[in-house]
Amino acid sequence: QVQLVESGGGLVQAGGSLRLSCAASGRTFSRYAMGWYRQAPGKEREFVAAISGSRGFTYYADSVKGRFTISRDYAQSTLYLQMNSLNSEDTAVYYCAADPSPDASRWYQPRYGIDYWGKGTLVTVSS
Repeated sequence: QVQLVESGGGLVQAGGSLRLSCAASGRTFSRYAMGWYRQAPGKEREFVAAISGSRGFTYYADSVKGRFTISRDYAQSTLYLQMNSLNSEDTAVYYCAADPSPDASRWYQPRYGIDYWGKGTLVTVSS
């Protein structure tokens, strides 16, 4: 049974940093694409960042490019999202996602089909 468990969310002041983690279990995830989405109150879920399986190509939403960094520990099947220079617009529930296809280049597409999701972790940025 695939499980994705996020951690690291919380309350942070604007301009601060947080690092989210996602522990994956139930499969060998080294070839899976993995990534992060977020959903702010009253808004649709949106793509944040993704990293391809095996080769580790990274992709970012324009809104986080230069501030967020996605990475993964293949040996530990753990995904990370380092978030710097946070602002109030980053307030959202952040979801970890994984898909057996190693290609993450289309994850930015709205309603792109992804097989596995975590339950989310809340990030609140106070101004």
